[in-house]
Amino acid sequence: MSNDAAQSPGRRGPRLDRLVRAGTAAATGWAAAAAALGAGELVAAVTGPDTAPVIAVGSAAIDLTPTALKEYAVRTFGTDDKAVLLGGIHLTTALLAALAGVLAARRPLLGAGVFAAFGLLGTWAALARPAADTADAAPALVAGLAGALTAHVLARILRATDRTAATRPTAPGEAPEQDGRSKDQTAGPVVTSRRAVLAATGGTIAVGALAGVGGRSLSDHRDGTGAARTAVHIPPAAAPLPPLPTTVHPNVPGLSPFVTSTADFYRVDTALTLPRIDPRRWALHIRGMVDRPLLITFDELLREPLEELDHTLSCVSNEVGGPYVGTTRWLGASLPALLLRAGVRPGADQLVGRSQDGMTIGTPLESVLDGRRALLAVAMNGEALPVAHGFPCRSVIPGFYGYTSATKWLVDLNVTTFAAYDPYWVRRGWDRTGTVRTASRIEVPAPFARVPAGDVTIAGTAWATHRGVAAVEVRIDGGSWQEALLAADAGADLWRQWSCTWTGATPGTHRIEARATDATGSVQTANRAAPYPAGATGWHSTVVTVT
Repeated sequence: MSNDAAQSPGRRGPRLDRLVRAGTAAATGWAAAAAALGAGELVAAVTGPDTAPVIAVGSAAIDLTPTALKEYAVRTFGTDDKAVLLGGIHLTTALLAALAGVLAARRPLLGAGVFAAFGLLGTWAALARPAADTADAAPALVAGLAGALTAHVLARILRATDRTAATRPTAPGEAPEQDGRSKDQTAGPVVTSRRAVLAATGGTIAVGALAGVGGRSLSDHRDGTGAARTAVHIPPAAAPLPPLPTTVHPNVPGLSPFVTSTADFYRVDTALTLPRIDPRRWALHIRGMVDRPLLITFDELLREPLEELDHTLSCVSNEVGGPYVGTTRWLGASLPALLLRAGVRPGADQLVGRSQDGMTIGTPLESVLDGRRALLAVAMNGEALPVAHGFPCRSVIPGFYGYTSATKWLVDLNVTTFAAYDPYWVRRGWDRTGTVRTASRIEVPAPFARVPAGDVTIAGTAWATHRGVAAVEVRIDGGSWQEALLAADAGADLWRQWSCTWTGATPGTHRIEARATDATGSVQTANRAAPYPAGATGWHSTVVTVT
């Protein structure tokens, strides 16, 4: 009889009952989180997608992350680091929401308080942004309220179900309830109540997801940046540069193109959502230590005599031989000409660019005004800047890594001093100047490639921006250096490609190394250093197997 009782329908052991109840409680927490995030996205459709709670918290997390951990993320995940961060935030939110749901099942007010705390955290993160205003707090506040109310209501429904379940007889043969109902008669309402909890939970998750997708879609619909960018007519350069000669690129299969396509151009920045700027409302302030502060609209910028600049831009986070470097033809207004029009005052030594999202980048002012072609770029590779690369305007200043020269989504230029202001990355311990290191990269053969014995072609790319590359040397297995054949020199602001023939390669595993010499005569150092704090150094090497 006891075996029949243990296996009867509707009968579960105490442990399984507790697991089911905990799982149901956790699901109510996920439902509350879905309601919170969905409500936040709907409000962010009005206040801006970068004010959505997850984005605001993620941006704050980036700012608070230690430099060493940031470098690890870029080194490990590359340009997917933002997706990994957002995935981590969503996973953490799911875990905490589940715990909050379990807590709310016992103490509804306490569980609701956890979601209210989430809202306050998001509020702080939104208001901590450099360009924040009071309205930016609205998505997180609404999200916290929606999550707290949802958690409280679902927890009360679940507790009511538990009270109903507590009235059931625990085994067949027990005395019926006072009103004469048996277990089989009471099981129906209990099952129905639990189904009601699951229905309420599932429905809330569905509504929250729809609200989130709807809010994001509404943001995209309200954002006219794509159409505005398409409608922009970029005037030609006042004095167009001639096409680059074909001799800048050796005809070696597997070697990078000399000009990097816009689609393949690297992107490393801290923006979780791309700033969306309507060029019709964009204006650039030039202020600070100047005699005549300027306010320039986009139309006025396009009416300036536009210049072209062939330039190789690299990221300070690039490891030796890494991919965060690219060459393009930029088009824009002369930055030095605009600064001279504003009238730079004596004593100024730093130019600080500020992005729409609050990022600040500082460049030595003397280098901007020393005759090099520095631009307020509006186009790359013959098209208006993509949003991911700074539309409608960014700065491009040869000779420096991007973190001290290339402000994307530029809205403000402040002429100041190094003593008066530390930009974003300098406050985090990076080198104040950010001068590009001399570097050479082996691209052919690929790492760990298998190549036939005999003559093997080796090729790659070297750069020493604004100094130029004078020579590249290659050696095999630590032997003597062999000078590589340099392709045509397109200018000091561009990388230079090279090739050489490894004669009589014998079977076995071999190590290939390369080093460059810049136009000042300085040879690339062998000392290995990480990107932090002033850029990676060391010779690039690759290992191949000759068969």
